[in-house]
Amino acid sequence: MILILVKDVKGVGKAGEVVKVSDGYARNLLLPKGLAREATEGNVKNLEKQKAIKEEQRQKDLTEAKELAQKIAQFKVRIVTKSGEGGRLFGSITSKDIADALAEQYKITIDKRKFVLDNPIKHTGEYELDIKIYPEVVAKLKFTVEV
Repeated sequence: MILILVKDVKGVGKAGEVVKVSDGYARNLLLPKGLAREATEGNVKNLEKQKAIKEEQRQKDLTEAKELAQKIAQFKVRIVTKSGEGGRLFGSITSKDIADALAEQYKITIDKRKFVLDNPIKHTGEYELDIKIYPEVVAKLKFTVEV
């Protein structure tokens, strides 16, 4: 029997795939539990429409992310903090501090988890870090830490 999977089924396939399984497996497990539905002409056309809509949305999100990455590359964020002798900071600058400064200065809100900061910043100076805006899009943000 040919079915369209509604949910991921281990050993069979992922949601949205058209698969061929034995009749008994389909009638006794997949269909009663709502894990799959029959692959009729109408269901297959509906599945193709949904895939097209998802792909269109993904392309739209990707272009928006690329535009945002280009905007961010032009920004230079200033973070003012207290420091001690030799430019060493009291405390450190984290990705949350950078995200807050970006939101305050340029009105762009990005989740702090998208910032790629290996270690907290403990000295004044100029820095550059990556922001993972979208799976394939990474923006470079330049910022300075000043007293």
